[in-house]
Amino acid sequence: MSVVEQGVLGDPLAELSRFRGVFYDCLTGRSDALFELADAVLCTDGPVKTLVGLALAPEHRRGHGALYGALNRGRLDVARLRAELAGLPLPHAAGGRLVLAVDVSPWLRPDADTSDARSFCHTYGRGDAKHQMIPGWPYSWIVALESGRTSWVAPLDAVRLRPGDDLAAVTAAQLRDLIERLVAAGQWSPGEPPVLIVADAGYDVMRLAYLLRDLPVEILGRLRSDRVMRRPAPTRAEFALANPAGGRPPKHGSEFIFKDARTWGAPDAETKAETTRYGTAHAQSWDRLHPELQGRAAWRDHPGQLPVIEGTVIRLQVDHLPSGGDPKPLWLWWSRPTASPAEADLAWQTFLRRFDIEHFFRMIKQTLGWTAPRLREAKAADRWTWLIVAAHTQLRLARPMAVDLRRPWEKPAEPNKLTPARVRRGFRHLRARTSTPAGVPKPSRPGPGRPPGSKNRRPANRYDVGLLLVTGEPYRRPAHHKVGTKPRRTG
Repeated sequence: MSVVEQGVLGDPLAELSRFRGVFYDCLTGRSDALFELADAVLCTDGPVKTLVGLALAPEHRRGHGALYGALNRGRLDVARLRAELAGLPLPHAAGGRLVLAVDVSPWLRPDADTSDARSFCHTYGRGDAKHQMIPGWPYSWIVALESGRTSWVAPLDAVRLRPGDDLAAVTAAQLRDLIERLVAAGQWSPGEPPVLIVADAGYDVMRLAYLLRDLPVEILGRLRSDRVMRRPAPTRAEFALANPAGGRPPKHGSEFIFKDARTWGAPDAETKAETTRYGTAHAQSWDRLHPELQGRAAWRDHPGQLPVIEGTVIRLQVDHLPSGGDPKPLWLWWSRPTASPAEADLAWQTFLRRFDIEHFFRMIKQTLGWTAPRLREAKAADRWTWLIVAAHTQLRLARPMAVDLRRPWEKPAEPNKLTPARVRRGFRHLRARTSTPAGVPKPSRPGPGRPPGSKNRRPANRYDVGLLLVTGEPYRRPAHHKVGTKPRRTG
């Protein structure tokens, strides 16, 4: 009998037990094997290095064949699991508002010629620490951030980007669906502060704000230091006063060049704050700045006149960095057109919490083994990704009950301040106190397999890495594939 069935409500153990039951119900095909696979990820000793190694965990009572069969042929109700994640208690960042971080993390598969739907993923720091484009499966993640310095986030959604996908359009659709689920779950109601979405420099935050302009959200993103913005266009009275001879009024105001301080003018808000890690943080903000859009790239097919997307530009300069590097200025764009000094301060402080998603990526890759399996099919990779999301969510629900099983060389942690990896060490003991809906495996015999010495007469298809040319046409390799194989498809 589960803890929820015993009527213990509001208890962390009851909430964990309830989520495990709902997660099992979301597994509609080969549910027992998939559920025990997620338990093996949570309870195995040490980081997950290989997928087949999870079959040796005591929590996985089935063979390695059932493990691979569950990932390749299992079924998962992703829509129901997404709704369940949106209904769980979510953290709120500074200011008491819901803050979501979006980012793309790649699952690199450079040698997987038989895997489809691969794209070139931007990576940095591999090998000789250069920017490289490596084939793989890029995933767009959305997580809820907490306040203060922490390595905890609440993953809410993950979508695999297909070759040729428009990152801003896919992210906007992903956020729109998530906001609707959060509103339906009661996480946001009218009258509360808008949901703040933070993004890094790889996103077109202005276009993202335009695509989500009808939702109760605000976009805060980092900009490159070579950007040029525009001030608001002068009114007719101001233009007539400055141009007595007349003429056509301009559509945009004067330029605001990030690298040219002479074009900045006096800031609308300016603050200085003392920090423990960065020294003095000097923040300046300018209201109602917008980019001068051109009718090309993503705006090529925009109907009618191009919009003017105004926002607040924030420049942050600190004395030093914890790593000892050169503290270059940080430029941010906020979809709120005007901001007071206190609001601008809170904006850049909230943006710094975006880096917590990097700790999340490191944890699921190095500890939970998100990118460890060498799966062939992209659909199997999607199932494994959602198993990792469910596993991390269970760690977050078990956080208040976790006991610090620290190593002798580790520092003691404060109560409820354990990292996800240290909560995972004691999850096996918590699992014994929760419900385990997976059934006992039935005895069976392995199939005969392919006769020894026989050759594989059905070789796997080979796929090119998805790539779109400047003309919008898909890239195709010359037709010089090996004899006996099927023609390669473009991603």
